[in-house]
Amino acid sequence: MAKNWAIAIGINKYNYLQRLHYAQQDAERVQTFLEREAGFDYVLRMSEEAEDRSFHPTKGNIRRSLRRLAEKAKMGPGDNFWFFFSGHGIPEEGCDYLMPLDGDPDDIKESAIAISDITNILRGCGADNVVLILDACRQGGKKAGKGIGDQTTEMARQTGVISFFSCSPNQYSYEIPELKQGVFTQALLEGLSVQGRCATVERLNEYLTRRVPELIREHGKQHQQTPYTIAEPVSKSHLILLPKYATTADILSLKTDAFEAQTEGNLELAEQLWIRVLAASGGSDLQAIRAIQRIGIALHHPPIQAKPAHEVPSSAPVALERPQKSITPPPVIATPVKSGLKTFSFDGVTVDKKGKETERRKGEAEYFEEDLGDGVTLAMVYIPGGTFMMGSPEGEGDHDEKPQHRVTVPPFFMGKYPVTQAQWRQVAKLPKVKRDLKPDPAYFKGADRPVEQVSWYDTEEFTARLAQKAGKSYRLPSEAEWEYACRAGTATPFHFGETITTDLANYRGTDWEYEGKIYSGSYADAPKGIYREETTPVGYFKVANAFGLYDMHGNVWEWCLDDWHNNYQGAPEDGSAWVNNNDNDNQSRVVLRGGSWIYNPNGCRSAYRSDNNFDERGNNDNLIGFRVVCVAGRTFNP
Repeated sequence: MAKNWAIAIGINKYNYLQRLHYAQQDAERVQTFLEREAGFDYVLRMSEEAEDRSFHPTKGNIRRSLRRLAEKAKMGPGDNFWFFFSGHGIPEEGCDYLMPLDGDPDDIKESAIAISDITNILRGCGADNVVLILDACRQGGKKAGKGIGDQTTEMARQTGVISFFSCSPNQYSYEIPELKQGVFTQALLEGLSVQGRCATVERLNEYLTRRVPELIREHGKQHQQTPYTIAEPVSKSHLILLPKYATTADILSLKTDAFEAQTEGNLELAEQLWIRVLAASGGSDLQAIRAIQRIGIALHHPPIQAKPAHEVPSSAPVALERPQKSITPPPVIATPVKSGLKTFSFDGVTVDKKGKETERRKGEAEYFEEDLGDGVTLAMVYIPGGTFMMGSPEGEGDHDEKPQHRVTVPPFFMGKYPVTQAQWRQVAKLPKVKRDLKPDPAYFKGADRPVEQVSWYDTEEFTARLAQKAGKSYRLPSEAEWEYACRAGTATPFHFGETITTDLANYRGTDWEYEGKIYSGSYADAPKGIYREETTPVGYFKVANAFGLYDMHGNVWEWCLDDWHNNYQGAPEDGSAWVNNNDNDNQSRVVLRGGSWIYNPNGCRSAYRSDNNFDERGNNDNLIGFRVVCVAGRTFNP
């Protein structure tokens, strides 16, 4: 298990600087939180009121304590060392200093402690996660701490030390008498506790940036105080500070960073990241365990040299016949060239059982665009690899969604939207591979509406033509990839939460009688909605899941690669397609996912499964479309 050590320093009664009121309480509360709630192994607190004078926060005592702790800790990858300081900080000639109890503002270089020295000592403890938390820009006299941060910010960027600053340079950090606390430390402890549940550096930064100004306003102050965080490289922002509040999406972000580092050949970083994944999962993530084992072998054994390119046979043409034997999934292409990915922002929402919006958040995803000609492009969103529970839990879903089982999915790219009619028309113009394609098969016309009335064989021809044009491995998603991408780290029936509304997706929001059975237009405690009786343009509802994918619930059914199976007994656990189980009754049927405009909300759940014939085009009822997958590493050249 990971080691977690910390030192917390709070100084009120300075010898030569303006005294503070609540810095000592800040350090005491931080120590209590880390020991009782965060489960730290050891926390040393230093204050002027300590009975043991060796724990008084003088310059000599602080430096001595840091050195001894660093030597004693004997930490390694995945371990954490936090340094919290509440008191005065002063810049001097381009350097940032923390002022100890005996710090002299007229002799800063000799009496103060350079933050760079503290960082170097902490990094010497061996922990790859060093967290610096500085509530150290206190308002006061001529040299009370205004302006600290510039040099420390640059140092944090260069060394990879995660640094939380209580305010921006040229601002002060305030104490609020009503709180009996520094406002930054108050927000910090809120964010780390059950109130904020900020498991990651990224989420804690967002909380602090919002909450500190809010607390100041709540207490009638007009002060300007904007905290900020330095976490570089980007993988540091995904560091899980408190595993007990970590979500599946938090762990997936770490896994994405680990996959990327591994793909780029940075095995030491990849090993550190996988160790963090293992710690966040309580040591139970088999994917992390196996990755660490493989990296350990790779680091101690030279790789086998690949053949020169001229000795490798060229790829065979794409075959369109349905395979008659079990197939292995296409390999992940991980070409280590410069990333050509762009980013886009999107809105995501969460609703409660009544369909009431409880959270609206901004997200960001990476993607590339495939140019299809005539101004038409295909946006392909990067989906990080990870592990999830596929199928429905007890109390939800049908027998064919069981048993719920753990599946590990490698990273891939997926269409931001279902394939549109404009995209279909462009690809239909490309040279034929095996079969003809209708140029405009959809019933509900519209360039930005999803194409429908297409068979499984039609989609295979589409992806074959697209692959030939682009020189990439395009195909339909496996059923596991589809559900993993739909859930985007959630475990609820919908990626929106416990239910869904017709304000968020296109489905039948009214009751429906079919073959003597009534299908409800609502799910859980949400109200019924409307029934549009047609498809909507892709992205119509302007909300995406956490991966940045739109229209995963409703609008049109989406074809998958897999043959239909009546349950998940014997299903693959590696994200690959499950084909040809020699069940003659099911041999001509293939999986559909996502629900449609004509289906009720239950059929739009993340785990819901349906099926149809390979050559079926939706019974002319305009129900079935698809989206495509591109199998490639994150750092490839589109």
